[in-house]
Amino acid sequence: MVRNEARRTALLDAAIDVLAREGARGLTYRAIDAKAEVPAGTASNYFANRDELMSAVMTRVHDRLMPSDESVAESLALPRDRSLTVKFMHDIIKRAEADKACYLAMMELRLEATRRPEIREALTRTIAGNLEANVAFNEDSKLPGDRMTVVSLYFAMTGLIYERLTLPDVVATMDLDELVEVMVNRAIGPD
Repeated sequence: MVRNEARRTALLDAAIDVLAREGARGLTYRAIDAKAEVPAGTASNYFANRDELMSAVMTRVHDRLMPSDESVAESLALPRDRSLTVKFMHDIIKRAEADKACYLAMMELRLEATRRPEIREALTRTIAGNLEANVAFNEDSKLPGDRMTVVSLYFAMTGLIYERLTLPDVVATMDLDELVEVMVNRAIGPD
């Protein structure tokens, strides 16, 4: 069967929305077909089983959350200093706000990974690879800070984003600009 890549992508985007709204238990072929507004049985024609579906969803989430090459190039035209790191952190928050479903779906995938070793292995490879890519990007771009700076900011930003998406009132009274700047300054350390 010839696969329609646009339809496959639409099914994955529907799966992300279902996963974000209903959780892993609500992620069924029927729910995906309904969300994508395609005939019943379509999703099962594209994804042979749940593991294949979850793997494809992980990849699609990653693709949707990546910054565009253009936005990275624009940012790298700026001076490579703390303020650029702050800008990159704000860009991450903006992408999270713009695509909440992806971050919520990723949270659901992480929870599912605690119960399913095959998902844990795949997700661990993906996240560890992303973290290493971020470390390499920081070094190659000659941004301030070392490996631990990137790792610290990764964990700080992940926590901040998840808090903003799940319990926004916890951080509602905080000045986001100040918080991000403090996180960056503390991660990078003194000049």
